[in-house]
Amino acid sequence: MFLARVPKSSTKRFQLWLDSQTELLLDSLPIKNRPWGAARKAINLFLRDSLYNQYLCKQFKLQSIETLLEIPLDSAVAKGLKKLDSNRGELPRWPGLKNLTRKVSEDFQAFASEQANLKGIVRVHLDMYLWLANR
Repeated sequence: MFLARVPKSSTKRFQLWLDSQTELLLDSLPIKNRPWGAARKAINLFLRDSLYNQYLCKQFKLQSIETLLEIPLDSAVAKGLKKLDSNRGELPRWPGLKNLTRKVSEDFQAFASEQANLKGIVRVHLDMYLWLANR
């Protein structure tokens, strides 16, 4: 993955790129099953950590994708989001990272965006909030 090639011009282009990177990673794994959720989390962690690195962020102008980045999903994040959703029932059952599908991920990402907006932050940073709130 080349950080210089991360699309910064539109949400749609970024999402298409992220989907293609997820598929490329899955294609490169030497295993039979295709753990979409684990691959997506790995890419999201890499992108978030690159954003947090001042040298990479400056070199590749990653601050322009901050609002596009997804929250890296896992069971702890799902649990925190489910807690925020306790009375609404907007979120589906968490299938586990191994069985996470694009559709379920999109549901959790949309809910995470709403919750982040309520807190005045962007979605990619919400896992830090959830971690602090649930320790």
